[in-house]
Amino acid sequence: MFRNKAILRLSVVMPIMQLLLIPMAADYEVKRIDLAVVDQDRTPYSRRLAEAMTASGYFRPVAHETAYPAALDLVHRGGCDLVLTIPRGFERDLVRDARARLHVAADAVSGLKANLGTVYAQRIVADFGDAVRREWIDLPRRSEAPVIEIVQANRFNPHYNYKLFMVPGILAILVTMVGVTMSSLNLVAEKELGTIEQLNVTPLRKWEFVLGKLLPFWVLGLVSLCVGLLVAFAVYGLVPVGSYFTILGIAALYLFGVLGIGLLMSTFSDTQQQVTLFSFFVTMFFVLMSGLYTSIESMPGWAQWLATFNPPTYIVRCIRSVFVKGSSFWDLRHEIAYICFFAVFFNALAIWNYRKKGG
Repeated sequence: MFRNKAILRLSVVMPIMQLLLIPMAADYEVKRIDLAVVDQDRTPYSRRLAEAMTASGYFRPVAHETAYPAALDLVHRGGCDLVLTIPRGFERDLVRDARARLHVAADAVSGLKANLGTVYAQRIVADFGDAVRREWIDLPRRSEAPVIEIVQANRFNPHYNYKLFMVPGILAILVTMVGVTMSSLNLVAEKELGTIEQLNVTPLRKWEFVLGKLLPFWVLGLVSLCVGLLVAFAVYGLVPVGSYFTILGIAALYLFGVLGIGLLMSTFSDTQQQVTLFSFFVTMFFVLMSGLYTSIESMPGWAQWLATFNPPTYIVRCIRSVFVKGSSFWDLRHEIAYICFFAVFFNALAIWNYRKKGG
C-alpha cells in the first residue's frame, strides 16, 4: 500500500471531492421552475394571483401569454416547465360563487420537477384563496368565534437542512467504496504479479493471509472516514448530535464486512479489469438500494426485501441517526447486529472460497 502512492492519495482526495460536490448538486428541493402565465381574465385578482406565484421564490416567470397554445408550444420547445392558465371570468366566479377554476399544465419529462411544481402551485393558490376569504370576512374586534391555531414543530432537523441528511449518507457510501474497491484490487494484483503462488506455498495459513490483506485497508477506511468527518465540520459546519466514537465504532465493524465483500470478489476474478467491472456493478447496487437518495419505505415491496440484504442500508441508517438524532450503540443494536452478521458471513465465505481456489 505504501509502495503504491496512488492508493494513499485516492483515500484522501476521494472523500474530500465527493463531500464537496455531491451535497451541493444532489439537492431534492426543486427551485427555479420556469413558469408561463396565460392570463385570459386580466383583472386585479388574476394579476394578484400571478404575482403571488412569482413572489414565492420557487417559480421564475419566463412568459406572459394570452393564448394557451402559445404557452404549450413554449413547453414543447423546452423553454417552460409549468403553465398556469387563468380563464376568463376568474374574478367574477370567485366573487359571485366563492370558487373559480384554474388550469395547470406541467412538463412531466422530469417527473420530480413536474410533481413538486404542481404541489407548489396548488399550495400558493390555496394560500391566495385563504387571503381573499379573510379580506371578505369582517369580524368584530372582540369576536366570540373560536380560533384554532396550528403550530408545527419538527424534531431532529427543524430547519429542513438538506445537508444534515445527505452528508452522513455520503460518508457511509465512501466507507463502502474504499472497503470494496481497494481490497478487491489488492488481492487480484497479487495474482497478476504471480506472487500469490509463492504465498500459497509458505507456512502462512489462509485465514492469516486474508486477515493480513484486510487490516491495512480497514485502517485506511477509518482514515478516509475521519477525513470525511473533518470536511463535514469544516465546510458544512455539521457536528453529530451523538458521539464521534459511536460513528467510528460502527464503521469499524462495518468495514470488516465490506472488506470481506471485496476479498470475496477478488477470489472470483483473475485480472484487475474483471474485478473493477464487478465492483462497479456491486457498488451501484449498494448506492441505489441503500436509502441514500430514495427512502426504502417508499420502494416497492420486492425492493424493500432486497434492501434488507444490502449492507450499506444499515450503515447509512446508523450514521444518519447518530448525526441527526444522537443515537447510541444501544439505540442502533438491531442495525449493528446485521452489520456483525454481514462481517462474519462475507469474510468466512471469502476465506472458504480462497481455500477452494488456492488448494
